[in-house]
Amino acid sequence: MTREAKLRTPPAAVVDNLNGTHDTAPRHVDCIVGARPNFVKIAPIIRALREQDGLVVRLIHTGQHYDITMNAVFFEELDIPGADINLEVGSGTGTEQTARIMLGLEPVLVARRPDLVLVVGDVNSTLAAALVAAKLNIPIAHVEAGLRSFDRTMPEEINRLVTDRLADLLFVTERRGIDNLIKEGLHPERVKFVGNVMIDTVYACLDRAVPAPKTLAEVGANADFINAAMETGFGFVTLHRPSNVDDPVKLKLLVEALVEVARKIRLVFPLHPRTRAKIVNAGLDRLHSESGIVTTSPLSYLRALGLMREAKLAITDSGGVQEETTALGVPCLTVRDNTERPATLEEGTNLLVGTSPAALMPAVEDIIATGGKTGRIPALWDGKAAIRIAQHVRAFLNVEQGCARPIRHRPETDPLESNTCG
Repeated sequence: MTREAKLRTPPAAVVDNLNGTHDTAPRHVDCIVGARPNFVKIAPIIRALREQDGLVVRLIHTGQHYDITMNAVFFEELDIPGADINLEVGSGTGTEQTARIMLGLEPVLVARRPDLVLVVGDVNSTLAAALVAAKLNIPIAHVEAGLRSFDRTMPEEINRLVTDRLADLLFVTERRGIDNLIKEGLHPERVKFVGNVMIDTVYACLDRAVPAPKTLAEVGANADFINAAMETGFGFVTLHRPSNVDDPVKLKLLVEALVEVARKIRLVFPLHPRTRAKIVNAGLDRLHSESGIVTTSPLSYLRALGLMREAKLAITDSGGVQEETTALGVPCLTVRDNTERPATLEEGTNLLVGTSPAALMPAVEDIIATGGKTGRIPALWDGKAAIRIAQHVRAFLNVEQGCARPIRHRPETDPLESNTCG
């Protein structure tokens, strides 16, 4: 049975336009962030939106990542204005965080109802904000829509699927995302191929990235390590996904593989808080005393970017690092069986090595011997994605336009034909 797609209630300004009244009142856009990967993505979007006449932008921080010091550093380095509202939800299970964000965000959106809620990425804050906005009949824009690992054991995959189903504007980073959304039955009119805002930030910050030797000295690396890293190269390591760090047996094998790799090439390993805790709980503290490995606390964006730029290779399970290394031309070994970012494999410098630690050393040796995989920059990863997003948002909200259309809500099968302005 075909179920008719519902229409969201249009913003008041759009209703005026439909009634033949031209309203120049500003449109209100609420941008939601919560975790450090969100900060990197929202920075260029906030700037681009605020450069558009007729838009009033509010930044709402859910507090999903609650390290005040690191938050402040990221906001300063990325030139993000202070959050207008911070929900301060703090830590918890994925369900607890999502529920707390929903409870905190709903009254904020009710008190000053925006014309659009914009969410980025695939974290719990993304899902929670999309659910609240949908229940309040507020249009939603999702940045990084259409990414699919096809692995529903990943919490991020659930967040992506639900958010995309609810969103009215689907901003896609790579062409495969368009195919995924269309196959899932989402209306092509809602899908906008804009490029990658994370790469906007990479290009904007490269000139200010902290040189690797300076960062290594700051985190306590000795002179021998720094000299060797600069002369023969080093690897940049990030690991945090439950599939890699939650099982103590698997984590032990992975740490042992890194220790072996460090005998071939120096490694710099900023530890995610949950990874550090898992290493300690598994009794693997020897990692910190290995002469070929420097472990650090989470690094600021400019320090991490400087290390990635100068690294010979990266070892990661992070989606963002896969994209950043492709933009930087640095070979990347992804310790996962799948990725939601296939452009980094098909066009970029990324290689899936799987989750077997035994596969890591041969891949590292190949990079040392041959220089590793080379690639090209995917389409529209040109530093202008945020500008395209802002232009689409402006058009969607009919800013200073003489005609308007109602805003579609979740077409599923046989989507309604779009209204057009004649």
